[in-house]
Amino acid sequence: MLYRFIGNEQGSLPAFLGILFAFAVTVAATAKLQGLLPKDGGREYAHDGKLSAGKPRGAGVIFVPAFVAAALLFSPVRAENLIYLILMVICMMTGFLDDASKVPWGEYKKGFLDLCVAALVAMTFLKYNSSEIRLVLFDAQVTLPPALFAVLAVILVWGSVNVTNCSDGVDGLSGTLTIISIMTIYMVDRLLGVGGGFSYLILLFAACILGYLWYNATPSRLMMGDAGSRSMGLFISIAILKTGSPLLYLPIALVLILDGGLGLVKVFLLRFLKIRILKNIRTPLHDHVRKVWSWSNTQTVFRFAIIQIILSAAVIYGIGL
Repeated sequence: MLYRFIGNEQGSLPAFLGILFAFAVTVAATAKLQGLLPKDGGREYAHDGKLSAGKPRGAGVIFVPAFVAAALLFSPVRAENLIYLILMVICMMTGFLDDASKVPWGEYKKGFLDLCVAALVAMTFLKYNSSEIRLVLFDAQVTLPPALFAVLAVILVWGSVNVTNCSDGVDGLSGTLTIISIMTIYMVDRLLGVGGGFSYLILLFAACILGYLWYNATPSRLMMGDAGSRSMGLFISIAILKTGSPLLYLPIALVLILDGGLGLVKVFLLRFLKIRILKNIRTPLHDHVRKVWSWSNTQTVFRFAIIQIILSAAVIYGIGL
């Protein structure tokens, strides 16, 4: 780790260099390697899905390793964080194999793999942290039985991975919303004095996503694919768990939840309960606002981002009182 050679008394210097490194390596690696990525075939069911045909897909396999490299080089490597980094690589690889497959993986196969990763995250978290939950907006806290906490953590991680994955469909949308969410979590960490060495990882990951967005802003040159979106969802869930206030996930990632989650709810209700309550809503929501409300891609990204920024500002203000 480079910070050891520079010296702990100058910790701000390796932190500064690490952020620059994360962004620069992501931009450079993406420019060099994007031609090697699998090409998107276009999605018949998505609004303007055919416009993505031929674009490189699976860019998560570039910016996630860039993040891991920056984390290993420029931050103290604690055992807990190292496990999380390994799980992010695993999540990235399962997503990339799906991106590169000629026949898309089935929903149940991907859901099971996500469940396995979620279980490993919950086990790792409980090994190094307590099962206490802080209700920061109500100035209260409660300690759950570890088994119950583990179950709820698995649900949180699995849900975060999948709603973030489903929100990926408009140039720059999921990456922008993820940056807003994790930077809000970073501010929560600072206000509460929690997060430890994980808080700096948030800045490194945000820098890597920004490096990807350099090429993904409308009109995009490439797409992150499941390799990126699933990894981002995993990181958000780990980051919110590290705050000790996992219920903050609801307001901090509400736009992601609604955009990607409504589709999951719609499929569940229709497939298992034969309920068609959401039949008039096109999911993900970013398809509904573009197809039904005639929003442009840029309007969709900006308006969704504005809504999430307002929600995040309210959360930060509430915690700071």
